[in-house]
Amino acid sequence: MRHTDRRFIQANREALIALILSLAYFIWWYATAYGLGDRAVEEYTYILGFPAWFFYSCVVGFLLFSLLAALMVKLLFKDISLDKSEENLRGDA
Repeated sequence: MRHTDRRFIQANREALIALILSLAYFIWWYATAYGLGDRAVEEYTYILGFPAWFFYSCVVGFLLFSLLAALMVKLLFKDISLDKSEENLRGDA
């Protein structure tokens, strides 16, 4: 019986987590940019000189998702060996 290399399982898991975070960032950006920016320019509110839609979508979103990405790497990603060995080839944990 052929076992899947545990490194591939971990890499696929990490790729899926990164994809989910990227999709969440896009949804955040789209919702705040187009949700708050659909008024006439005269009706915009400003935060630190930026229109609110820009501030929340580009400034807050960037800071928030950069923090989430750092936490994701620290807490969910694992350091794995790239050396080919019998231990890495076993499919069991």
